[in-house]
Amino acid sequence: MPLGKTIILIGIGIVSIGIVVYFFEDKLSWFGRLPGDIRIEKEHTKFYFPITSMVIISAILNLIIWAVKKYF
Repeated sequence: MPLGKTIILIGIGIVSIGIVVYFFEDKLSWFGRLPGDIRIEKEHTKFYFPITSMVIISAILNLIIWAVKKYF
């Protein structure tokens, strides 16, 4: 796939994600607070490591990439 086409598809994907987050932000508040996401908050320090959220995003992106490679 040519570089220009790839950049356009990535841009469309980013804009699509932005639209979903903009319009459905209140319905996505659970994301990032899943069981398995590590959150440590102390007096002067905050540490957040979203393991479960990143696994879900990785699985979704892998399915999308697989579908694009298979059908396009």
